[in-house]
Amino acid sequence: MIIKNIELKNFRNYEYLQLDFNKNVNLILGDNAQGKTNLVEAIYISSFGKSFRTSSDYKLIKFGEREAFIKIEAEKENFDTEVEVLIKLKGNSTTEKSVKKDKKNITKATELLNNIYIVIFSPEDLRLVKDEPEKRRKFINRELCQISLSCLDNFSNYKRALLQRNAYLKEENIKQDILDVWDVQLAKYGAVIIKLREKYINKIGKISSLIHRGITGGEESLILNYEPNLEIQEDISEQEAEFYEALKRSFNSDYKNKTTQVGPHRDDISFFVNGVDMRSFGSQGQQRTCALSLKLAELSLIKEDTGENPILILDDVMSELDQKRQEFLIETLRDNQLFITTTDLDQSILSRLNDASIFKINNGKVIFE
Repeated sequence: MIIKNIELKNFRNYEYLQLDFNKNVNLILGDNAQGKTNLVEAIYISSFGKSFRTSSDYKLIKFGEREAFIKIEAEKENFDTEVEVLIKLKGNSTTEKSVKKDKKNITKATELLNNIYIVIFSPEDLRLVKDEPEKRRKFINRELCQISLSCLDNFSNYKRALLQRNAYLKEENIKQDILDVWDVQLAKYGAVIIKLREKYINKIGKISSLIHRGITGGEESLILNYEPNLEIQEDISEQEAEFYEALKRSFNSDYKNKTTQVGPHRDDISFFVNGVDMRSFGSQGQQRTCALSLKLAELSLIKEDTGENPILILDDVMSELDQKRQEFLIETLRDNQLFITTTDLDQSILSRLNDASIFKINNGKVIFE
């Protein structure tokens, strides 16, 4: 699939913008703080309904304005689709957001998912391997939600039950029958999350291992492991029972610490290259290669599950990769529409992108090359 065009009104530092995109490669060049990432952020919002940079929608509205508008037209394998997002400022920092898909209003985020498939690779993703486990959990959650509509509801319900249980644990007099309400819900939704993660990590691990071997010329072998906080069971019902019993066993410790200490909110992922744990002992180059392999595997998995080639946004990462890895990216992604933001690009790489469209960004304005 491809993004055909975009229209922006009062979004970030763009007063008004209308652009048609290249179906292959779109190079978005410019100095820092000119609006390169703002442009791809708007594209990303058309897929997920929210930004990858902020959870505060009011920051998306151009300073001094009351509303921001995004419109994206995309072409899929069998039909076209259109997404419109309108964000209105209601107070100093409160907003109201309305979303339309193919001219129809939608009220739930799940209605926007499974429509425009986008994978983003940013400097933050390069740190995925060495960062804290929460970052790796967020990565898996985000990708699962894009290919499985049921995932978002499960994650939302689990998070709500977890927050309520943790709040109750802070009270003085705990009643077991009330606590059990949250335990039942956590076990129900958490078991589904565990099994979904297990399946997804097994699949993406096999693909990323093959890609990693290709990047390193066969010199390194990557193994991706799921490290669940609970023992994995054969089926959902057994997993639910295991989680429920674990919550009961951990009650005294949970009550003492005023927080829930077991469950998929404590999961992690490990990366082993030639038997070495990259989280603790990998070099920066090795960690970045693992992250790159994982991102490319994500593209393959979305294609396998949906039949669509997802759009890839490379946001300011080319300068973080050496020439070998840059070339591997360019050669590997011939079937995907690319959006590459960068302050500069090596001439040897530019020569491989002779079919690219180049947009120079200066203070929210586009200069065509």
